[in-house]
Amino acid sequence: MDTTIVAPTEAALTEPPSIGGLFIGFLGLGLTGFGGVLPMARRMIVEKRRWLAPAEFTELLGLCQFLPGGNIINLSVAIGLHFRGLAGAVASLTGLIAAPSAIVIGLGVVYDRFKDDPRVGHLFAGLAAAAAGLLVAMAVKIAWPLRTRPIAILIAVLCFVAIAILRLPLLPTMVVLASLSMLVTWKLSK
Repeated sequence: MDTTIVAPTEAALTEPPSIGGLFIGFLGLGLTGFGGVLPMARRMIVEKRRWLAPAEFTELLGLCQFLPGGNIINLSVAIGLHFRGLAGAVASLTGLIAAPSAIVIGLGVVYDRFKDDPRVGHLFAGLAAAAAGLLVAMAVKIAWPLRTRPIAILIAVLCFVAIAILRLPLLPTMVVLASLSMLVTWKLSK
């Protein structure tokens, strides 16, 4: 049996998910992607369930990053709203946070009991390394649709340099670069 997952094109997208499908999809995401869910969200939404095309996912994620709150939370609400309105947004959000909330409460109880054990510290160091790897993989997948748009690549590089290297404040940097990006895109479209 072929288990290859192929990123969908616009023509290959599936039917819009039901409210139950949104809940189950995001519930599975919340269970499997604990602590680093964005890379798995893209795989589930774009490659596995084919709800959105790669470019649509990247654009929607970009919008969600400007909103206050966690990106994946915003993304789940936006996808739910897009497909099934308010009920879809509630189903997506509930599915995403139900299991992790129960797990966090349980882990908090366990951690409180064993927090002085050095093996617990090593466990968390390993989890941090895995999360960093997932973040790098996600950055590559998100950037891939931009490979043919040099202006978008330049803005992304400027943002990285400003925030990661120069340590400029996030909000003013994003406001300046978003405005610059819109201005350049508007000028080039004329």
